[in-house]
Amino acid sequence: MTGTRRCCSSSIDDWFDPIETGIRDRVRGLIEEMIRGELDAALSRPRYGRQARHADGSDAAAAIAGHRHGSRARTLMGTFGKTEINVPRARLNTCDGKTTEWKSQALRSYQRRTLAADALIAGTYLAGTNTRRVRRALGALFGGAVGKDTVSRVWRKVKSDWDAWNARSLADEPIVRLILDGTVVRVRLDRKATSISLLVVLGVRQDGQKVLLAIKQMGGESTEAWRTVLDDLIKRGLRRPELLIVDGGTGLESAIAAVWDRVPVQRCTVHKHRNLLAHAPERLHEEISADYNDMIYAATREEIETRRKAFVRKWRLKHRAVADSLEEAGDRLFTFTRLPPSQWRSVRTTNAIERLHEEFKRRIKTQTVLPSADTAAMLFWALLACGQINMRKVDGWQTLATSAIDQPIDLVA
Repeated sequence: MTGTRRCCSSSIDDWFDPIETGIRDRVRGLIEEMIRGELDAALSRPRYGRQARHADGSDAAAAIAGHRHGSRARTLMGTFGKTEINVPRARLNTCDGKTTEWKSQALRSYQRRTLAADALIAGTYLAGTNTRRVRRALGALFGGAVGKDTVSRVWRKVKSDWDAWNARSLADEPIVRLILDGTVVRVRLDRKATSISLLVVLGVRQDGQKVLLAIKQMGGESTEAWRTVLDDLIKRGLRRPELLIVDGGTGLESAIAAVWDRVPVQRCTVHKHRNLLAHAPERLHEEISADYNDMIYAATREEIETRRKAFVRKWRLKHRAVADSLEEAGDRLFTFTRLPPSQWRSVRTTNAIERLHEEFKRRIKTQTVLPSADTAAMLFWALLACGQINMRKVDGWQTLATSAIDQPIDLVA
């Protein structure tokens, strides 16, 4: 019983980890050694060395590059905790006979936290928690050194990077395709919970790598809203894409027609599947899904054409609204068939963005209402910027350079 009481009276804060303690005790020496090595390379001689050496290591004397002059104490916080270090100082000779203060590339001027520490603080905040909970969660890791001001400063840095990202030039981005879709989130506007749309644009580079190009908060997915997003991309130098993958919203399609009228468009097959089910009673959903999937996921272009004709003929008789919904999409639902089969999986849907939406909402589910519209868009971007969400290359990227055939699918039923 005594042993039980002793166990229950202890707390996690009292746990001692000799491995962590041993590593942290050696951190100071490792950091100082790394910075001293950087300075030795800049001066071309080690500490206490009287003769400079050439970069190739030869013993021939080289011109003196500068001189050391003491050190200064710095406090640095990293994932290893908070530590005091001595940073060496030096003056480097310049071409005009003067000297300039040496600056470490590893430890920037006025830097008080490592980049990994900032990413951890921002990532915890972005996971959907608040400032107080961030301090509690990371207090043990950082030795109690994470205060409200620290979290706020890190967040201001995130905001500054967000503004720069929104204004960056896209002229050098080798984008060949765009994937466009929107999602709805709840935010607080004028002290009331309001639904807004986040309009997201992903680009696909020539090497197949997906990259986030834009994330804008709007009141809805109207033509005007999407036109604002597309005009901004064009203004920042985005080149005309070779293919657009969209969710099928009328607002987006109208905006596309105004700026890129002749660019091939692929309607998302998953969104169309939902449309078909919405036009039929639940008792028919399983049968509709089976017929639709047999058509969309057929192995060849010819099989897809055959099964489309059969689908339309059958559902015109059985439930006309389903056939009409399929025909509404026209050949834009089958643009993927004009490309090599290896690309069909990545082109058929806007799933690349849907996955981002799911990850984003999973991380903010503890906050049923976000503080503002600006915060919603910035949180979405920051999840990718800090590496919490990674995007891989699209399927079939090896054949991206292959031109699409100029032959729409046969729509005759």
